[in-house]
Amino acid sequence: AQVVESGGGLVQPGGSLRLSCAASGFIFRSLIVSWYRQAPGKERQLVAYISSAGDNTYYADSVKGRFTISRDNAKNTVDLHMTSLKLEDTAVYYCHAATYWGQGTQVTVSS
Repeated sequence: AQVVESGGGLVQPGGSLRLSCAASGFIFRSLIVSWYRQAPGKERQLVAYISSAGDNTYYADSVKGRFTISRDNAKNTVDLHMTSLKLEDTAVYYCHAATYWGQGTQVTVSS
């Protein structure tokens, strides 16, 4: 059982990226799913989470209004749509559900 992130990359400030988290080996439609990020030299921080039904979400103040978390329980996926990206959004982004962590996907915001 695992979760796998995808969709990271290099983007200019002001640009957008969509990250995706896919679960395999277990069904996470009954679980809260979270996105975290860790920048070099910093602690891992919670970015956003979504309730099992998708009707409740949370965003860190630093991303509120710019990031949107969504899920498709039929596909066992959770997406993080990131817009108006800033240099300080550069980090490795991780998906988390129950005890499962993905390997992370790198997001680099640079001009």
